[in-house]
Amino acid sequence: MEFLADLWEPIYDHLYVYIGAYMFVALALMLFTGFPVAFALCGVATGFALWSIYLDILDWPVFYQVVQKVWGDSGSGAVHNSILVAIPCFVFMGTMLEKSRVAEDLLHILQVMLRRIPGGLALSVTLMGTIMAATTGIIGASVVMITLLALPTMLARGYSPALATGTIAASSTLGILIPPSIMLVLMANLLAVSVGNLFIGAILPGLMLSGLYFAYIMTVAALKPSIAPAIKQSEIDMAPTGRGNLLLFLGISALAIFIAFEAEFLHVYDAFNWPLLAFLAVFVAAMLIGKREGNTLLGGILKGFVPPIFLIVMVLGSIFAGWATPTEAAGVGAFGAMILAFINGSLTMEVMRAVVHRTALTTALIFFIFVGATAFATVFRNVYGEDLIIELIEWLDLAPWPLLFVLMGAIFLMGFFFDFLEITLIILPVFAPVIKLLAPAFAGHLGYADPTNAAQLAEVQAQVIYWFAILVAVNLQTSFLTPPFGFALFYMKGVAPKTVKMQEIYAGIIPFVILQLIGLGLVLEFPGLALWLPSLVFE
Repeated sequence: MEFLADLWEPIYDHLYVYIGAYMFVALALMLFTGFPVAFALCGVATGFALWSIYLDILDWPVFYQVVQKVWGDSGSGAVHNSILVAIPCFVFMGTMLEKSRVAEDLLHILQVMLRRIPGGLALSVTLMGTIMAATTGIIGASVVMITLLALPTMLARGYSPALATGTIAASSTLGILIPPSIMLVLMANLLAVSVGNLFIGAILPGLMLSGLYFAYIMTVAALKPSIAPAIKQSEIDMAPTGRGNLLLFLGISALAIFIAFEAEFLHVYDAFNWPLLAFLAVFVAAMLIGKREGNTLLGGILKGFVPPIFLIVMVLGSIFAGWATPTEAAGVGAFGAMILAFINGSLTMEVMRAVVHRTALTTALIFFIFVGATAFATVFRNVYGEDLIIELIEWLDLAPWPLLFVLMGAIFLMGFFFDFLEITLIILPVFAPVIKLLAPAFAGHLGYADPTNAAQLAEVQAQVIYWFAILVAVNLQTSFLTPPFGFALFYMKGVAPKTVKMQEIYAGIIPFVILQLIGLGLVLEFPGLALWLPSLVFE
């Protein structure tokens, strides 16, 4: 017996130190088998918790800690967090837009507006993806919708299948970065930071990626016109614009803007929120005059381009203007999507039932994964997993910048195999404390002096965490496109014409993944891309 005790003691010491590492290995194996993520997270957490209790590493109250973190007392748990209320609202908004004809009308008018530019159809798809990203963060819905609308048209007009599929896949996934984004909401909750700051900080990097896509498409179309033929004038089915209606719309818009900015001069500033009323007046005028104008360029712009811009202003503008918190803006967006569906004549009980049903299923999936990740993180911390990671980093003896590059590389490689939710919920709580610890090393790069007191240190740490979150968000953009498990590619293949081969889809996304890595490098080199706009809005 004494021999067995002597043999067991080093084994126990080894398990006590490295059980956190075994948790990650077990989770990776479970995910590679294709087992549902939520069940894998909960199963690994429960299994290792029971094992740790058996080894006297943990006690039974660890399970109570999980319940406490998820539900809490008196509304203190994670599921009571008001930030997470935004998720079902944004899911509802995206699903409602999918059921209306907003995207179809938008793509048509963008094709007409960009017809004279090389690669105009691909550019219109990119611009549509950017606009739709600013109205919904539901990637699966965006990929399927844009593929069904644009891919057959692009192939029929002679576009290269690789360029067509790459453009659609990359532009459709911008919604993961450009707010409102479900991923940013989850990040804000995990990092305990302002979701409004993350939303605003992600705008410039998101638009930068869209601009890189634009530049690449225009360059390729100019060098090889055969892979991106221009739209022929005979294909434009719009009549000339009526001057009277154009002047009427410009007149109403000018009057509304004048009243909004000169309300104080007119002594009516105490009665209403005049900027908001002026904006609504321009929107109503656009819809009525657009309907009166009919099938013309002006009518198409007013009916197809103005409504999604209206929704973007309702959601993001309400945050910028301070009229609503990001959570409240999610409700504004859901209501705005219903308005657009009503205007398009598609707001029926059948559509509403389908939208609510899909919203409930999607939200339940997201929260189930969130509960599983909470359980995993709780057990991981209790078995000293974070200490193990910090010790590993100290053992590697990497300077802060090489360590940041290693973390970004690890997240990029994980994107080949895991979904963004899995990476966000598992990795972010583990790596964020390490980055916060190393924050003073990045102070100079962010334009701050070395912190000399607690207040300065807290400010630097907050800015570094925001910068790190945006870096992770840009990095995770690639997780939808990189094989073998690029989910956007499978969404696309499922609804693409049978003539499109998977090899062509893989070939098409390579340039866009490279562009995304260039965008990541730009945010690394110029942190102002992520931090300048929030400092301007919330100064």
